[in-house]
Amino acid sequence: MSRIDASTLDIQERVVAINRVAKTVKGGRIFKFSALMVVGDGNGRVGFGIGKAGEVPDAIRKGIEDAKKNMIEVSIRGTTIPHEVIGKFGAARVLMMPAPEGTGVIAGGPVRAVLEVAGIRDIRTKSQRSRNPINVVTATIEGLRSLRTADQVAAVRSRSVEQIIG
Repeated sequence: MSRIDASTLDIQERVVAINRVAKTVKGGRIFKFSALMVVGDGNGRVGFGIGKAGEVPDAIRKGIEDAKKNMIEVSIRGTTIPHEVIGKFGAARVLMMPAPEGTGVIAGGPVRAVLEVAGIRDIRTKSQRSRNPINVVTATIEGLRSLRTADQVAAVRSRSVEQIIG
């Protein structure tokens, strides 16, 4: 899979979660921040990244840079996804189902952020098991990565689309 050059795209950025962590040392506590960021062009390309720094804006900037390096291409049919899929990562499971036009994005916080910047406007989802935002976002990306259109399946099987659909 070729890398996507994010510098040529019109990127949307979304903060999914900001976490403050504390390290206790002899002189007291040291606070740092981690930011989970999602970027996408609204046209089938999406990526996520984590940035960690002493200040929130620096963590966000690092998260955006990381997300741009990890962008993937998503198969989209119209305004929804081509078929039902379950994305899994760690304990997180995200069930994504195509929906008719006009349904909107029916999804929770972390999943909604990924789908909106990817450009998917009609979908039904259910986040199961884990509530950890990092694992939920990663499971969503894994599910989107595994989507295939009928053309792609037909090409792999050396058949026509009519033979695949039946």
